[in-house]
Amino acid sequence: MADTLAPRAVIGVMTPAMNTVVQPEMDLLRPSGVTNQMQRFRLGGDQVSDDLPQEAAKLMDCNPRAIAVGLTTDAGPGGPDKLAARCGEVSKHIGVPVLGASQAGYAGLRALGAARIGIVTPFNAEVDAVVKANTKRAGFHVVAIKGTQAPSLPAICETPLDDIRAVFQQVAASDCDVILQVGTALPVVALIAELENTHGKPIVACNAAVYWQTLRAAGITDPIPGFGRLLEAH
Repeated sequence: MADTLAPRAVIGVMTPAMNTVVQPEMDLLRPSGVTNQMQRFRLGGDQVSDDLPQEAAKLMDCNPRAIAVGLTTDAGPGGPDKLAARCGEVSKHIGVPVLGASQAGYAGLRALGAARIGIVTPFNAEVDAVVKANTKRAGFHVVAIKGTQAPSLPAICETPLDDIRAVFQQVAASDCDVILQVGTALPVVALIAELENTHGKPIVACNAAVYWQTLRAAGITDPIPGFGRLLEAH
């Protein structure tokens, strides 16, 4: 029998333990007949997270059809590829698709036919240089990048919305045609429609992108209105 509250699908959502943004943002995006079920993990180790496989295995007790990992690793050397490899290992072990937010962001850019990329981050200029290099290595032309310069990882969750709007304004003033946002603790999802209307450019926000890709992997193809062009049209 189908889950009474999730007759269409249970979606697993995993996030670093300190991240208080992923869960409410992905709940905003949930289609009718779908529920999100959470599991947290700790960052660290040579493979992004030592306990990710064990925590994902626990999450399988509620029978998710696919799992979204609310984490971007764009700020580390080789980070996106490392996260993709880790998600692939976990997926093979538990038997359902496991999608990470970094590669989902890239998939969103490709779906929108992006050519010139602007990037918004929660980081400082030094870390932004790493994000830019990783994004270029993935095959994208980066024309602008700017961070909110949060002083610590926990502080990213506390970033005022007006600070986020100001950084998007700076990046949108470039000749980019799509804006990518990285850093899953930066609260952007509720602003996507507003920012797209203001600046006239599509936005690929990492939490929205990984939830979009996870829904599609689970066979849920509904347009999700109110959260930007990617989720409405793809």
